[in-house]
Amino acid sequence: MVALVLIFFVGPGNSGVRAQGKGHGNGKGQETQEQKAEHGGHGRSKHYDREVDHNEARGWYVEHRGNLPPGLAKREQLPPGLQRQLVVRGTLPPGLQARVHPVPEDLEVRLSPPPPECAHVLVGGNIVLLNRRTNLVIDVVAFY
Repeated sequence: MVALVLIFFVGPGNSGVRAQGKGHGNGKGQETQEQKAEHGGHGRSKHYDREVDHNEARGWYVEHRGNLPPGLAKREQLPPGLQRQLVVRGTLPPGLQARVHPVPEDLEVRLSPPPPECAHVLVGGNIVLLNRRTNLVIDVVAFY
Protein backbone atom coordinates (compact mmCIF):
# COMPACT_ATOMS: atom_id res chain seq x y z
CA MET A 1 0.00 0.00 0.00
CA VAL A 2 2.84 2.43 0.86
CA ALA A 3 4.51 1.67 -2.49
CA LEU A 4 1.26 2.42 -4.33
CA VAL A 5 0.88 5.80 -2.58
CA LEU A 6 4.55 6.58 -3.21
CA ILE A 7 4.19 5.86 -6.94
CA PHE A 8 1.11 8.08 -7.07
CA PHE A 9 2.95 11.09 -5.57
CA VAL A 10 6.39 10.56 -7.08
CA GLY A 11 5.48 8.83 -10.33
CA PRO A 12 6.82 9.97 -13.68
CA GLY A 13 5.49 13.39 -14.71
CA ASN A 14 3.77 13.96 -11.37
CA SER A 15 6.60 15.29 -9.33
CA GLY A 16 4.41 18.17 -8.16
CA VAL A 17 7.12 20.72 -9.03
CA ARG A 18 7.60 21.82 -12.58
CA ALA A 19 10.36 24.04 -13.92
CA GLN A 20 9.22 27.52 -14.87
CA GLY A 21 11.84 28.46 -17.42
CA LYS A 22 15.59 28.40 -17.18
CA GLY A 23 15.85 29.83 -13.68
CA HIS A 24 18.38 32.55 -12.99
CA GLY A 25 15.94 35.34 -12.14
CA ASN A 26 12.74 34.45 -13.98
CA GLY A 27 14.01 35.67 -17.34
CA LYS A 28 14.94 39.15 -16.17
CA GLY A 29 17.18 40.81 -18.68
CA GLN A 30 16.21 38.41 -21.45
CA GLU A 31 14.27 39.87 -24.36
CA THR A 32 11.38 37.83 -25.74
CA GLN A 33 10.68 37.59 -29.46
CA GLU A 34 7.77 40.03 -29.03
CA GLN A 35 10.03 42.55 -27.31
CA LYS A 36 12.65 42.21 -30.05
CA ALA A 37 9.97 42.79 -32.68
CA GLU A 38 8.71 45.81 -30.74
CA HIS A 39 12.21 47.31 -30.86
CA GLY A 40 12.40 46.69 -34.59
CA GLY A 41 15.23 44.22 -34.00
CA HIS A 42 17.86 46.92 -33.52
CA GLY A 43 17.33 48.33 -30.02
CA ARG A 44 15.18 51.36 -30.84
CA SER A 45 11.80 51.05 -29.15
CA LYS A 46 8.57 51.93 -30.93
CA HIS A 47 7.49 53.71 -27.73
CA TYR A 48 8.94 56.61 -25.76
CA ASP A 49 11.46 55.44 -23.16
CA ARG A 50 12.84 58.20 -20.92
CA GLU A 51 15.91 56.34 -19.67
CA VAL A 52 16.97 55.18 -23.12
CA ASP A 53 16.48 58.68 -24.55
CA HIS A 54 18.56 60.29 -21.81
CA ASN A 55 21.41 57.79 -22.36
CA GLU A 56 21.29 58.14 -26.16
CA ALA A 57 21.18 61.95 -25.98
CA ARG A 58 24.15 62.11 -23.63
CA GLY A 59 26.10 59.68 -25.82
CA TRP A 60 25.34 61.76 -28.91
CA TYR A 61 26.37 64.94 -27.07
CA VAL A 62 29.75 63.48 -26.09
CA GLU A 63 30.38 62.38 -29.70
CA HIS A 64 29.49 65.84 -31.11
CA ARG A 65 30.84 68.10 -28.35
CA GLY A 66 33.13 70.02 -30.72
CA ASN A 67 30.50 70.62 -33.41
CA LEU A 68 27.16 71.31 -31.74
CA PRO A 69 24.13 72.67 -33.64
CA PRO A 70 22.19 75.84 -32.69
CA GLY A 71 20.29 75.22 -29.48
CA LEU A 72 23.03 73.09 -27.93
CA ALA A 73 26.14 75.20 -28.36
CA LYS A 74 27.50 76.70 -25.14
CA ARG A 75 26.61 80.19 -26.35
CA GLU A 76 22.97 79.02 -26.56
CA GLN A 77 22.85 78.16 -22.84
CA LEU A 78 19.83 79.67 -21.09
CA PRO A 79 20.20 82.26 -18.36
CA PRO A 80 19.51 80.77 -14.91
CA GLY A 81 16.08 82.43 -14.65
CA LEU A 82 14.86 80.90 -17.94
CA GLN A 83 16.48 77.53 -17.19
CA ARG A 84 14.45 77.33 -13.96
CA GLN A 85 11.25 77.85 -15.97
CA LEU A 86 11.99 74.82 -18.15
CA VAL A 87 10.38 72.10 -16.01
CA VAL A 88 8.78 68.74 -16.73
CA ARG A 89 4.96 68.95 -16.77
CA GLY A 90 5.20 72.72 -17.11
CA THR A 91 4.30 74.91 -20.06
CA LEU A 92 7.11 76.22 -22.25
CA PRO A 93 7.27 79.95 -21.44
CA PRO A 94 6.73 82.41 -24.34
CA GLY A 95 10.31 83.64 -23.95
CA LEU A 96 11.58 80.12 -24.69
CA GLN A 97 9.15 79.37 -27.53
CA ALA A 98 11.21 81.66 -29.76
CA ARG A 99 14.39 79.67 -28.93
CA VAL A 100 13.13 76.29 -30.15
CA HIS A 101 15.32 74.53 -32.75
CA PRO A 102 14.79 71.14 -34.42
CA VAL A 103 16.80 68.17 -33.16
CA PRO A 104 19.51 67.08 -35.65
CA GLU A 105 18.49 64.09 -37.74
CA ASP A 106 21.38 61.90 -36.54
CA LEU A 107 20.21 62.45 -32.96
CA GLU A 108 16.50 62.01 -33.74
CA VAL A 109 17.08 58.52 -35.16
CA ARG A 110 18.78 57.46 -31.90
CA LEU A 111 15.85 58.59 -29.74
CA SER A 112 12.66 56.64 -29.26
CA PRO A 113 9.72 58.02 -31.24
CA PRO A 114 7.86 60.78 -29.43
CA PRO A 115 4.23 60.30 -28.38
CA PRO A 116 1.50 61.67 -30.68
CA GLU A 117 1.49 65.48 -31.04
CA CYS A 118 4.99 65.64 -29.49
CA ALA A 119 8.44 66.37 -30.88
CA HIS A 120 12.04 66.41 -29.70
CA VAL A 121 13.34 69.99 -29.87
CA LEU A 122 16.42 71.88 -28.71
CA VAL A 123 15.99 74.76 -26.28
CA GLY A 124 19.07 76.53 -24.95
CA GLY A 125 21.33 73.55 -24.26
CA ASN A 126 18.49 71.12 -23.51
CA ILE A 127 16.72 68.45 -25.48
CA VAL A 128 13.04 68.85 -24.73
CA LEU A 129 10.20 66.46 -25.49
CA LEU A 130 7.46 68.99 -26.19
CA ASN A 131 3.76 68.65 -26.93
CA ARG A 132 3.56 70.94 -29.96
CA ARG A 133 -0.18 71.62 -29.57
CA THR A 134 -0.18 72.63 -25.88
CA ASN A 135 3.53 73.57 -25.38
CA LEU A 136 3.59 71.17 -22.41
CA VAL A 137 7.10 69.99 -21.52
CA ILE A 138 7.04 66.17 -21.28
CA ASP A 139 10.75 65.61 -20.59
CA VAL A 140 14.02 67.56 -20.44
CA VAL A 141 17.60 66.37 -20.98
CA ALA A 142 19.89 69.12 -19.71
CA PHE A 143 23.56 69.17 -20.68
CA TYR A 144 24.84 72.15 -18.64
